[in-house]
Amino acid sequence: MAMKIRLARGGSKKRPFYRIVAADSRMPRDGRFIEKLGTYNPLLPKDSEERVKMDIDAVKAWLDKGAQPTDRVARMLEAAGVLEKKERSNPKKAVPGKKAQERAEEKAAKAAEAAEAAADAE
Repeated sequence: MAMKIRLARGGSKKRPFYRIVAADSRMPRDGRFIEKLGTYNPLLPKDSEERVKMDIDAVKAWLDKGAQPTDRVARMLEAAGVLEKKERSNPKKAVPGKKAQERAEEKAAKAAEAAEAAADAE
């Protein structure tokens, strides 16, 4: 049985609230789970202690049993110091989109024209 440590959504429409659960990977996101390990409330400020609450001992026990955390839960565990930080590669992170690149090229062309015009006027 492939175990996952993942988020199960609760709360009403536009008011999300998540439980951190250990569940069989074949179960639906909000379906049956084996154990509740904590909660995550994204509506609270990032520096709030109530935003992410976890039973660290239970999480470590599940990790020792072979449960795999999802990406979002892994980031929470890294912040809590349970997992070591993983190097993530996103080479396109700092590259602007097509429209922004086109605007930058247009702006550079206009600046070059203005510089030429100023040089010709002198």
